[in-house]
Amino acid sequence: MAGDVRCTACSSEAVIDQPYRGRHACAPHFVASVEERFRREMHRQMPRFAGGTVAVALSGGKDSAVTTALAHRYFAGGAPTKLVAITVDEGIEGYRPPTVRAAAELTGRLGIEHRVVRAAAALGTTTDKAAEEIPGLPPCSYCGVWRRRLLNDAARELDAQALVVGFNLDDLAQTVLMNLVRGAQVPEREVYLYARLTGLPFDHGECPYAGRAQRNRFREIVWQLEEDQPGTRQALLRTQRELADLLDRPLSAPTRCRECGAPAATDLCRACELLRLAETPSEAM
Repeated sequence: MAGDVRCTACSSEAVIDQPYRGRHACAPHFVASVEERFRREMHRQMPRFAGGTVAVALSGGKDSAVTTALAHRYFAGGAPTKLVAITVDEGIEGYRPPTVRAAAELTGRLGIEHRVVRAAAALGTTTDKAAEEIPGLPPCSYCGVWRRRLLNDAARELDAQALVVGFNLDDLAQTVLMNLVRGAQVPEREVYLYARLTGLPFDHGECPYAGRAQRNRFREIVWQLEEDQPGTRQALLRTQRELADLLDRPLSAPTRCRECGAPAATDLCRACELLRLAETPSEAM
């Protein structure tokens, strides 16, 4: 930012403008605001956490690096907690190895346990291999599903009480919009700035399959809406939560996948369905 823009709280030089909050922030006040927003969100989602093992998903990118660092800070001052970072190696040549190294550097710096789960060993396939075998499907459609399954499996093996997964506000707003079309979190640029200001190691690389993701269209829509009307992302998230409160009602126990035993909407979970598809790729054509 230009040097004549001052922090709303202390009049020091501002490093970021936050039009959706009507504020400018200097580096210390910005870092403190991110940490406070994370604290409030963790308290909202885990209000009665009494200690134990907590797993955190760490890909090695900026979002997960910031989430891991913030989780380490949050749990350090509370109930006795063992924090374990889990990195999933989906098998994407040229992209995943640097992020695994960044994840290892961060966990080493923080002094927390780091586990790497490799899709090749756990699932018998990789994203690269599946991309060749089932070209009719965008890789993101199965890569994300398998990654979530491997994260959940690893967290269960650790007997973790919770699995912390970091999504910036842009991710959440896009997801809400995607869900609406189909039937006070931290914005992405602020996540990046926090990582930079606090010196967190993370990898800048972009997945080679990202350009084929359906989410790209919704990302552009959300960016345009936010530019035209600051606060749109927060409004989308607020709407989703208000609708969830209105629709809140006791739910029946989920169906269990007949193959892996994971919770599922039908008798075969999406992860197993896609694994079966990878074994018989002609069905995807």
